Amino acid sequence: MRDAALRSLVETRARHPEAVLDAARGRQRRSLLGDRGRLMLVAADHPARGGLSVGGRADAMANRADLLDRLMTALDRPGVDGVLGTPDVLEDLLLLGALEKKVVIGSMNRGGIPGTAFEIDDRFTAYDAQAIDTMGFNAGKMLLRIDPTDPASVSTLSGCAEAVSELASRRLMAMIEPFWVRRLSDGRTVNDLRPEAMIRAMAVAQGLGRTSAYSWLKVPVVPDMQRVMEASTLPALLLGGDPAGTPQETYAAWQEALRLPTVRGLVAGRALLYPPGDDVAGAVDTAVGLL
Repeated sequence: MRDAALRSLVETRARHPEAVLDAARGRQRRSLLGDRGRLMLVAADHPARGGLSVGGRADAMANRADLLDRLMTALDRPGVDGVLGTPDVLEDLLLLGALEKKVVIGSMNRGGIPGTAFEIDDRFTAYDAQAIDTMGFNAGKMLLRIDPTDPASVSTLSGCAEAVSELASRRLMAMIEPFWVRRLSDGRTVNDLRPEAMIRAMAVAQGLGRTSAYSWLKVPVVPDMQRVMEASTLPALLLGGDPAGTPQETYAAWQEALRLPTVRGLVAGRALLYPPGDDVAGAVDTAVGLL
């Protein structure tokens, strides 16, 4: 990001906080799916849960100007439909003029911070349905982690159900990211990515709220993906995540899963914003090509 743009952003935030809502109201909007019927979204809600690491780099996402620069590079590439983020990131992008004619998804529950005693308590600490509607965004995204050993999971279930209903009452998409969670011997939580666990988590997620008419699923690419996706008729987007293998292996897995009937696109963050060699444009273009 140019120094002048960063100085202008900081000055606007300090002197004219009302500019955020003005920018949201004046933004050129677009429908969710558009003519293509597929979605390529960039995710940037990790920092709000203290998730700054990428590929072994503990502080990869710590520099906000660098993150915004990478996001604007990604959003400017042909075929990128929009972004998923928390208020701080999306409002920066609004003030920078980077969200014109883009799909915008507000991230809602960021309370379960990894490494804390309340890690599994994914309560709603960011957007709510009313704020998403007021800002003119397209949808709200929520994380649903179910730990059968932790009573906090039921409050997350309740919060997600209410959010699904509130978004649906405004005809806004509810993007649910479900995981079954298991505990390691040292007490740490990990998402259970076995096909059976993903099927069970999806079964719970799609039943939340007063209606599922506006519900979508956001799911990771796991083994036996075809059987996993047969567990639901809801539209789904693939979760990019922080890949463990090579980019070629990641892209191949995405491409295979994108052929499944309910899969309507991809939501990727760290894999595209911090690729090997830092070629953000090249990584994004490759992902867009898979659609």
